[in-house]
Amino acid sequence: MASTLLELTASIVSSHAAMSELSTEELVQEIQKVYTTLQQLEGGAPETAPAEETKAPAISLKKAFQADQVVCMICGKGGMKTLTRHLAQVHDMKPREYRKQFNIPSSQALTAKKFSEARKKMAQERGLADNLAKARAVRAAKIQEKKGAPAEKPVKPKGAPRKKKA
Repeated sequence: MASTLLELTASIVSSHAAMSELSTEELVQEIQKVYTTLQQLEGGAPETAPAEETKAPAISLKKAFQADQVVCMICGKGGMKTLTRHLAQVHDMKPREYRKQFNIPSSQALTAKKFSEARKKMAQERGLADNLAKARAVRAAKIQEKKGAPAEKPVKPKGAPRKKKA
């Protein structure tokens, strides 16, 4: 049955390699992972510990975060604009856990760069930053009122109508 496992492993890995670009090291890891999984499914003892393999990233950090797509470092799935939903649904993982597992700095967004830029541009066009500033000023004023200290006047946006004094 070992030859059948090898044939299945070769077939599975070659199909995966045809769809995604893999380095030599990634290919070897994929072969080991698939073969071990097939052994476990058949009831044989795995040759390597699965805990060690789950910590190894499927791809490098540089390849994972590209301008137009993000690739999951756990399973190697690509073509996504953001990782948050994929991590929650497929891997039952939060972004903080993902960053910790692969030593991803907090400054690195878990989104494609072009996607982030498009969202930023849209927010600027809609004036969401101004709305956020207004909301923060109102919130700060309410907190000051609760403390009993005199509150600072909320910042009025340019072009806002002034109240008439009677």
